[in-house]
Amino acid sequence: MLAAGETVSAARKAVALALKRAGIADFTFEARILIEDLASDGDPIGEAAVVRLNDALARRLAGEPLWRVLGAREFWGLSFALTPATLEPRPDSETLIEAALGHLASRRHDKLRVLDLGTGTGCLLIATLREFPLASGLGIDLSPGAVATATGNAARNGVGERAVFRQGDWTDGIAERFDLILSNPPYIGSSEIAGLDPNVREHDPLLALDGGPDGLDAYRALAAALPRHLEPGGLAILEIGAGQEEAVMALMAEAGLCHLASRRDLGGHIRALVFQHNP
Repeated sequence: MLAAGETVSAARKAVALALKRAGIADFTFEARILIEDLASDGDPIGEAAVVRLNDALARRLAGEPLWRVLGAREFWGLSFALTPATLEPRPDSETLIEAALGHLASRRHDKLRVLDLGTGTGCLLIATLREFPLASGLGIDLSPGAVATATGNAARNGVGERAVFRQGDWTDGIAERFDLILSNPPYIGSSEIAGLDPNVREHDPLLALDGGPDGLDAYRALAAALPRHLEPGGLAILEIGAGQEEAVMALMAEAGLCHLASRRDLGGHIRALVFQHNP
């Protein structure tokens, strides 16, 4: 454990060594982040900072993911608070924002209406609203805890007046049509949950992971709902899991949506599918 009076440099080395001994691969990176977030307000480190840092280090060594320990994670250059009711926003999901920008470049300053289904932290809707300054949106999540978290994140990131979040089961109770619908739904097959990385399995909410026996339950619900909630020419951009491209494309085609593009994430995997409603 660290003690007050240590230099920032010495504390960073001590934290890195503790993380390394615990088998944490990115120990140097994580030590830097912990020090920067919790103990960079003075050198040497003061008593209050040491208490924060020791508590965080103990939680991390016990297996809690770094960003859960810190209570927030960056997405699209913005900071999003995390709670047990939400997934951690991950860089691969930024593929959906890139797709929205690519396909709606000529409409950056239109008063678009955006719907985010399964909003979690609100990261997809909030990042989109930051890029489309006249747009407004609605985020839906089955979890009331996620709705509260997303509402706070919208205010935190300066779009609170343009974003509304509410509890709901996909599009139940929604009569409106939207120019853009985004969704990162649960897409892990139920039998695969037990084999997930412990950082995901033990800390991300099951509600946001479990996509049913074949991982496609959410896409079936989306296929049934999207056509009646998209404006003519409107876009739906959906995140998918590994190997789900053809199955999801087939579901959307059966619902009458036209596949426009498939976009790859940072690892080169197809991560986002773009569909258009052409009634």
